[in-house]
Amino acid sequence: MGAVAAGALALWGLPPVDLHGPLHRLGIMDPLCGGTRAAYFTVTGQWSKAWFYNPLGPLAVIGVAAMALRATLGFAAHRWLVVDLVVSSRTTRFACALGVLAAFALGVRQQFLVNLLL
Repeated sequence: MGAVAAGALALWGLPPVDLHGPLHRLGIMDPLCGGTRAAYFTVTGQWSKAWFYNPLGPLAVIGVAAMALRATLGFAAHRWLVVDLVVSSRTTRFACALGVLAAFALGVRQQFLVNLLL
C-alpha cells in the first residue's frame, strides 16, 4: 500500500482532501504533521524540502522501497532475507525509551514549524 500511495503522490500530487486531525486546527502539531508533503517531495526528488517538512517522510519512502525490493527478490529467487535479532529486555526497554524520546523531539520540532504546516 505504501508503494501505491507513493506512486499516486508522484503521479497526481498531494491529495485534495484535508487529512489533518482536530488538534491541527487548534495549532497543535503532532510528529506526523507534514508527512504527506514530505513523502510527496521525496518521490519527486526534492529531498531537502522533504526533510524540512518532516524527517519521517524520506525514511518512510526509503523503507517502502526496501520492502518492495526484498519482496521482489524473494519472489524471484524463492529465498527470503531474514534477520533474527536476539535482544535482552534491557535493550528493548532502552530502544522503547529512545523511540518515545525521538517522537517527543519530533513533535516539538514540528510545533516550531506550525506556521509552515498550517
